[in-house]
Amino acid sequence: MCSLQKGRTHRWPEWTHPLNTYLEDGEQEEDSPLLHHQHTSPRERREVRNNIYKSRRCRMDTCFDFSRCQRGFKVYVYPLLKGETVSESYQKILTAVEDSRFHTTDVNEACLFVLGIDTLDRDQLSSQYIHNVKAKIQSLPMWNDGRNHLIFNLYSGTWPAYTEELGFDIGQAILAKASIDMDNFRPHFDVSIPLFSKDHSQKGGDKGHLTLNNVPPSRKYLLVFKGKRYLTGIGSETRNALYHIHNGEDIILLTTCKHGKDWENTCLSKVIEAFVPKRNFKFASFNLEPHGKH
Repeated sequence: MCSLQKGRTHRWPEWTHPLNTYLEDGEQEEDSPLLHHQHTSPRERREVRNNIYKSRRCRMDTCFDFSRCQRGFKVYVYPLLKGETVSESYQKILTAVEDSRFHTTDVNEACLFVLGIDTLDRDQLSSQYIHNVKAKIQSLPMWNDGRNHLIFNLYSGTWPAYTEELGFDIGQAILAKASIDMDNFRPHFDVSIPLFSKDHSQKGGDKGHLTLNNVPPSRKYLLVFKGKRYLTGIGSETRNALYHIHNGEDIILLTTCKHGKDWENTCLSKVIEAFVPKRNFKFASFNLEPHGKH
């Protein structure tokens, strides 16, 4: 067990059984209930299944054309559509691909295709939400129902339910998504990525703080998190329980009192402002990333 008491050594847990796979006892049928969240209506659940999970059985051997990769692994980035812009975060992804040795400007030698359409934020209330994505994607010359395409997404759905509705059919494309529900994850096909902010550096960044290669690392804080509390919707079950394990010593989990438009005026947000400047969270062993947007 991992000790959480002050002054005691933190030990790694001893795993006696291998981790379970995402899909147990066989794969679920395409029309099975994939979403069981209490704040989603039957209509919303049907729309999610119809829009996202139509190709739920996709695997690399069924929805990926390996013949396009016989001359090597090359990635083609679609040019931006006329009049279109992308967010700073998505531009960083595109730049990382274009600066890599895998990038190609020849669509005919590409093994994998990355959209020039920003799909990171699919929250309809967001100022960065891109409209008419379905029509724009289907107009791409090499789309082919998404085969050999990679789609990135950080945020999906909208308040309060935050379902995984993207607003368009990904077809046979690979989905690289943050906070993806394990019931909707297509193993050996989709990619689970961390949620990162627009302030995340393109490359490099500040020097790391690792001085000793200790396992587990001996740092002042074992676990830290600072963000919003969700009262309803996906992620609320986790975020509502964080305060139970906050001890104010080596486990620091700070959330607002409630999630809404006036969250900045709630009590805990003021506690955060007073507390955080006195603590250097860069010296924490682990940073918690619970399901959610903020």
